[in-house]
Amino acid sequence: IERDPSAGVELACDLVAGIRASGAFDGVHLGHRAVLRLVRELADARGLRAALVTFDRHPAEIVRPESAPKLLTTLDHRLELLDGTGLLDQCVVLTFDEQRSHESAEDFVHEVLVGVLHARLVVVGADFHFGHRRGGNVAMLEQMGADLGFEVLGLGLVAPQPGSVPYSSTRVRELLGAGDVEGAAAVLGRPHELRGALTWLDAPAPGAARADLVVDPKMCIPATGLYTGFLAEGDDAGAAEQPAAISIGDAPPAGPWMGSGAVVTVRSGEGAGPHGIVRLHARVDGTEAAGGR
Repeated sequence: IERDPSAGVELACDLVAGIRASGAFDGVHLGHRAVLRLVRELADARGLRAALVTFDRHPAEIVRPESAPKLLTTLDHRLELLDGTGLLDQCVVLTFDEQRSHESAEDFVHEVLVGVLHARLVVVGADFHFGHRRGGNVAMLEQMGADLGFEVLGLGLVAPQPGSVPYSSTRVRELLGAGDVEGAAAVLGRPHELRGALTWLDAPAPGAARADLVVDPKMCIPATGLYTGFLAEGDDAGAAEQPAAISIGDAPPAGPWMGSGAVVTVRSGEGAGPHGIVRLHARVDGTEAAGGR
């Protein structure tokens, strides 16, 4: 993982030319993984490194914070999932701040793609836009690449099968907003996770011990309701987990009737203390979905 080599931190000075995939990759869903497999195949065929360029936050948090989408993964979780694919040689994280938001598309290409990353092939979505006021697109990349020595491959959205709804982070947010965590898991390829500050209200022991999980307000929390899933203490993806009954939003507190294990109430807010991870498997009540919280 390279942290913002363009900000004067010489982390990428020894890189060989490679293939770069660019995008937010929020959630690292099955569509993202299909793109990464293609990048890996192209890199192997050309004897190049496979790398991904992403930002430390969603650009909308800076350019239109009032309508920025809720996030499916924190930066650390996203990087953890990307590393877990085993498909990348390198992941470059760029800081997206006010200064970056005013950078022209041309400057981004010269500074990052060419000056730092020495890209030979850049893989992006067909509707990819970048730079100040979204001034850059695939056609501009292709034109600049012809002059600067890199190729461009613009890809459409990946779908499970022809004619079906494509995989997308937006689709996952819609499903979570409706409380359909099983549908969201089918797009993600894994259960949706919520990570936050964990506080035990009872001694943490088997037998429906109660706990609160406070999740960053930027994160995408499913609709109000009762869910089954698992709880792990700490922020290590491999930490031991126990069954959990999970209450979200204004739903009544989950109870032992949902099975043995922890009883967790999830809420949005600023929390501190030990971390916990909730993995949501199924909704088990008839609570009307009022949208993701």
